[in-house]
Amino acid sequence: MQVSVESLGALERRMTFNLPSDRYQSEVGGRLREISRTARIKGFRPGRIPPKVIEQRFGQQVRAEVLDALVRDSFGNAVREQSLKIAGSPAIEPASDSADELAYVATFEVVPDFGDIDVSGLKIVRNTSEVKDADIDTMVENLRLQRRSWNEVERGAQEGDAVELETFSTVEGERMPAEGAERGTTVIGSGGMLPAIEAELKGMKAGDEKDVDVQFPADWRVAALAGKTVVVNLKVGKVSEPHLPEVDAEFIKSFGIRSGDAEQFRSDIRSNLERELKGALMSRLRREVSEQLAAAYAGVEMPPKLVENEARDMAAQAAEQARRQGRNAELPADAHLQFMDGARRRVLVGLLVGEVARSNELKLDPKRVNETLNLIASTYEEPEQVIELYRNDQDLMRGLQGRVMEEQVIDWIAERAEHTEQPLEFADAIRQ
Repeated sequence: MQVSVESLGALERRMTFNLPSDRYQSEVGGRLREISRTARIKGFRPGRIPPKVIEQRFGQQVRAEVLDALVRDSFGNAVREQSLKIAGSPAIEPASDSADELAYVATFEVVPDFGDIDVSGLKIVRNTSEVKDADIDTMVENLRLQRRSWNEVERGAQEGDAVELETFSTVEGERMPAEGAERGTTVIGSGGMLPAIEAELKGMKAGDEKDVDVQFPADWRVAALAGKTVVVNLKVGKVSEPHLPEVDAEFIKSFGIRSGDAEQFRSDIRSNLERELKGALMSRLRREVSEQLAAAYAGVEMPPKLVENEARDMAAQAAEQARRQGRNAELPADAHLQFMDGARRRVLVGLLVGEVARSNELKLDPKRVNETLNLIASTYEEPEQVIELYRNDQDLMRGLQGRVMEEQVIDWIAERAEHTEQPLEFADAIRQ
């Protein structure tokens, strides 16, 4: 195979490579013959289907699959032979084809030269924490809140009460909605409604009604109200106070602990909190190491297309998050530009982590992959099904393996950097 590589810029390369046509035809023929032995086509006995019929039925698909595999394999071999370190995915297009050979051109970016990456000078703050009995007590109270019932009361609403109400707004002389009212229930202090509205609900009884002036945030999900002072009409239909269940055997059994044993209940809670804490501490360490790496190599030029693609992905993620929150999810065509700085940092850290793993021959730890998979699965009602799902989905497994490999490298860097430990309370440690 003939290969030529030319430089299009500091980090962009163009490779031209040729595939022997006889190898392509040979593999296509072999694949079609293999299919002919097992294919079932109405009107023909298995193994007796004419080659012309096999070609008509499967030829186009087989040729596309063989060509795709040959191009990918040939490009990969050429990259290894040329000792190139690819950043991102290449764009591969046909250059020409003839009876004797198939020519392709691949345009791609390469990883910048970081030199010898020395992490010993990085100054890392490593947070530590532990689950205490008080944290378990807090979680038990949260679970009681989740299972609370409500009793209607005739007094004025107060903190923690559920209030059923009807609302409509008037902004710049226009009523919203034009007719009727919006109905809903909110728990005072939960943040389900704007704080200014929740504050006005305190003291109101069933049947009470009043108008209040409310300043809406500039990014409010309803564009007609965003950033404006609005007159909101509040009419209370019912006020209910919470009743929390006792932590008895029946309550404990409702969380899947058949014995109803309080100690087992607290032990399971501790295990769940420790799992959550482990993930939170790793997230903090990842962020700390990323910031130090990004600062240390801030002057290194990044592959521009890779950065732009990352920025576009970040913009798309922001739009999706806005959509889920009920806010305007439409972004202008150049929305990715506001994410370029963050994208550059992500790309820089990702390439550095990859280079640290490569240059120090760090290998993926299968045991750690299994441990992480079991931790993920344990958060679901049917852990075995989740594990099976990952085992049968290559994309999910690749994502999991990439996450574990990154965590291994982060740990490796933190162990060799100048690091100090900073203890945190559980509640502060899991707050991202």
